[in-house]
Amino acid sequence: MMYKMIDLCAGIGGIRRGYELAGGFKNVLSAEIDKYACMTYEHLYGDNPQNDITSEEFKQKVENTNYDILLAGFPCQAFSRAGKQLGFHDKTRGTLFFDIADMIKRTRPKAFMLENVDNLITHNKGETFDTIIRTLTEELNYKVIGVQSENGKIKYNAKTFVRNSRNFGVPQNRPRVYIMGFDREFWGNEVDNLPNTLPEKRTKKIYDDLNDLLEMNAEPEFFLASGYVETLERHKARHESKGNGFGYKIVNLPEIESPVSNALLATGGSGKERNLVIDMREGIAGMKLPLRKTPLNDKGIRVMTPREWGKLQGFINYGFMDKKGNDNFSFPDGVGKAQQYKQFGNAVTIPAVEEMAKFMEKCLKQLEEHRNEGK
Repeated sequence: MMYKMIDLCAGIGGIRRGYELAGGFKNVLSAEIDKYACMTYEHLYGDNPQNDITSEEFKQKVENTNYDILLAGFPCQAFSRAGKQLGFHDKTRGTLFFDIADMIKRTRPKAFMLENVDNLITHNKGETFDTIIRTLTEELNYKVIGVQSENGKIKYNAKTFVRNSRNFGVPQNRPRVYIMGFDREFWGNEVDNLPNTLPEKRTKKIYDDLNDLLEMNAEPEFFLASGYVETLERHKARHESKGNGFGYKIVNLPEIESPVSNALLATGGSGKERNLVIDMREGIAGMKLPLRKTPLNDKGIRVMTPREWGKLQGFINYGFMDKKGNDNFSFPDGVGKAQQYKQFGNAVTIPAVEEMAKFMEKCLKQLEEHRNEGK
């Protein structure tokens, strides 16, 4: 059976791709507002996701769409604490979670999966996450994987919602929150018999470690100028003298046995500086490039390339490979390197989402079988 899904806050379609790779899901509607992300999405999938999930026009479109699964990678935003809080409409108004919850309430998908940064569980001393879980379970009446109900009260350990990309085949330390739920009104109490823990790892690695993924002898533009390296070293020394751990990181030093990258960030700069690599390409040291005030450094220090970021997120060399082994991932013309870093930094890790999709498919199969037995 093919389940129809909608892909909200879609970015460049990483969640969609993970679900498509699992095999039992087909996308029927998407929403994204970033102009450049929409360009890449349309280039990859052939449909333009330019829709605003906060607009009533789009919500009507969702209501008129025959679909089963709602997927969304929404941002972490604070909820209002002002006034009398009567329910999620009051507590969460003005956030994208409000709009997602509103669409779930209006259309009651059979299941959903939401993805967010791991800071969500500690945001506002845990109140933000608690509001989300209570909205989904108590107000919208969904069984959320990882939540138990005892004597009418819900219980959960927020940490059990966090999964790290490094356990799903790629050498990137990227903890993320996954929230998956099933409609209790549609499926009945069989939802309480589902496995109550999301997948924790992928059995087969895609890369042994970071060295397996890096593409050495990169172009000169990716190497740091010597003056910039000196600035980073001073900055790091200043922080270390104060007992802080901030500063640049070289993630493939020879003494690191199984190197992994730090989390890729959409902001680019800090994400790049915490993911520097050594690449001793000949002829780089002392090279002068236009717009660089000082020559390139003699230590082989460079930023990772967009291609390497794409590998770490499972887009390149995995998510778009065809049966003949050809990689069909590419960016459209007009999406420059700065945007490529941003888009990969904002994206989900496709192999991690693929495991979540396989888990959802198993749960749906269990629920379908029980439902058919009751007929």
